[in-house]
Amino acid sequence: MMTTDRLPRLLALVPYLISHPGAQVSEVATLFGLTEKQLVDDLQLVWMCGLPGHTPGDLIDVSWDGGEIIIDNADAIARPLKLGVDEASALLVALRMLAELPEFEDREVLGRVIAKLEGAAADGAAAVSSQVAVDALPDADPGVRVAVADAVRRGRRLSIVYYVPGRDEVTPREVDPLRMVMVDGRSYVEAWCYRAEGMRMFRLDRIQSARVLDVPVDPPEEAEPIDVTDGVFRPSDSDALAELELTSGGRWVTEYYPCEEVAELGDGRVRVTLRARDPAWLVRLALRLGDTGRVIGPEPLPALVAKAAQDALANYEVAS
Repeated sequence: MMTTDRLPRLLALVPYLISHPGAQVSEVATLFGLTEKQLVDDLQLVWMCGLPGHTPGDLIDVSWDGGEIIIDNADAIARPLKLGVDEASALLVALRMLAELPEFEDREVLGRVIAKLEGAAADGAAAVSSQVAVDALPDADPGVRVAVADAVRRGRRLSIVYYVPGRDEVTPREVDPLRMVMVDGRSYVEAWCYRAEGMRMFRLDRIQSARVLDVPVDPPEEAEPIDVTDGVFRPSDSDALAELELTSGGRWVTEYYPCEEVAELGDGRVRVTLRARDPAWLVRLALRLGDTGRVIGPEPLPALVAKAAQDALANYEVAS
């Protein structure tokens, strides 16, 4: 059975081999990100493909003796695959976003790539691209953007003033920036933080000031890139495990934060467990949820939420 990822690969492989007669197995395998065995398996499958009738004259003829690939009788699928409107549109928007990042320098080359892609894309994709304006760092201070990008590019330490919303405090830090990344539409600088003595992700729009120091970055050997595939927030096993009950209006919590367990209660309600590094953060989350969610436990979290709500209501009474 042919897998869904193998069929597009074969439809791209055959036109490539037709336009590159005599290509070497090792080179083609590297180009397509395959092992030589995987490529040979694909070639053996190509050998059994062709037009209806399935006689030798209907099937693709391919050989790879001596490592040189020769293909024939494949005119029916000689044209390379084309991007659909949605695929081309997504790629064009992503390229425009890349061009807006301050650390990206060769914008002239990228502009030519965008122009060529727009020329080759369907009219719908080109129209989408021309109508989209991208601001990759809408909230970050321009001076911070420039300083962070410069430090990453030149490998220099940064002195920053950073707002930590979980503790509602502003802290000065010295960090060794390693790279800039974008996760869920937000830009971060990944750096070794000398205050925390560990790798941290700093949101650019929370950096209140940044100054490039004349000190080369020198992170310790244990400094490794953070996996942001599933988002930036990474709870620890040592963090308190909290339990919340949410109505349908509060289910967004299950999508926005990593939950260890989600149990359906009926009528759109769910009970979730998640880890909270800072009780104050969970209190703010509960206040934000309002009547769409409540903290079940453990103690003293429900009491802390109730106290915070009472204090907030008391402020309104004083103001009135």
